[in-house]
Amino acid sequence: MRNISVANYFLHAVLHNAVEKGLDPKQLLNEAGISSELLNQQHARVPAVKLGKLQTITIRALKDEFLGYGPGRYTPGTWNNMCYSVINCATLGHALARYCRFYQMFEWGLQPHFEITGDEARLTIKRGDASFAYQNYAFELVLFNLHRFSSWITQQHLPLIAVNLEYPAPAHAAEYRHLFLGQPVYFNQPRTEMIFHSSLAEIPSKQNEQSLQRFLQHPNLVFLIQQYDEKSWTAQVRVILNKNLINTPGIDEIAAQLHLHPQTLRRRLAHEGTSFNEVKTQCRQDTALYYLGKSNLSVEQIAQRTGFSEASAFTRAFKNWTGMSPQKYRQYL
Repeated sequence: MRNISVANYFLHAVLHNAVEKGLDPKQLLNEAGISSELLNQQHARVPAVKLGKLQTITIRALKDEFLGYGPGRYTPGTWNNMCYSVINCATLGHALARYCRFYQMFEWGLQPHFEITGDEARLTIKRGDASFAYQNYAFELVLFNLHRFSSWITQQHLPLIAVNLEYPAPAHAAEYRHLFLGQPVYFNQPRTEMIFHSSLAEIPSKQNEQSLQRFLQHPNLVFLIQQYDEKSWTAQVRVILNKNLINTPGIDEIAAQLHLHPQTLRRRLAHEGTSFNEVKTQCRQDTALYYLGKSNLSVEQIAQRTGFSEASAFTRAFKNWTGMSPQKYRQYL
């Protein structure tokens, strides 16, 4: 699936340090095929593919894989060297331990620490430079990369017990559900960390140097759009909806396909921090953005493919999602 979208908060986050470093954000957006007008649209979403391009372009322009969010730079190539240092590890736990040792060499940076205590494995993020004011996106970036890298190594979305964050819930807190694939996220916690069951540390690595070479061609893009078989209820509902958006099934029909009572499915989605209507809306948003940016389909045809019986209803919903009409939004893609 490539029709995945992200909030324009992430455009602002990637570009946050560009002006201070003497770069022109509009030029960077243009190179990534994104209209700068979207920065001013509070509810705008952009295809994840384009965000991946913007990340790569901005990293090269800043000469910093950490996008200016630290007191020092991770020069381009740092990530590649880390990957080659872990690629021959036999298990996920071995790879994560080596990953952490690698980044602990940068004493000023956000340093990951891996430990197993009883049934829990923890990846804790500590400040290398306690005097530096790390912003929220710095922690988001490190944790996101750790989670998606772990998923790539094992070729499955790593299930988490919890993502704990020291800071209060930000305005874009709803996006954390998508960052961590529906895993539970808690704010105002004593530590910033990811926790998963210790048994998962023994999962064998599914990668080798050949697959690593392919991955390193576009790692940011892989992290944003790569899909693996998932067991979460949110993921299963999303898969069914995406296959049938033209005749969007209701929760009763989907529950029957999953051999559940509808109320049981509602409870399980709620436990994962979402609801059926939220998943359905997200699928429709992502699909609409995908077709607006990737095809010459008319608004009427896109409305049908996203499960709306009338173009007018689709247009009203789209304005509610993004603050503008599909026709105007298409001009910015």
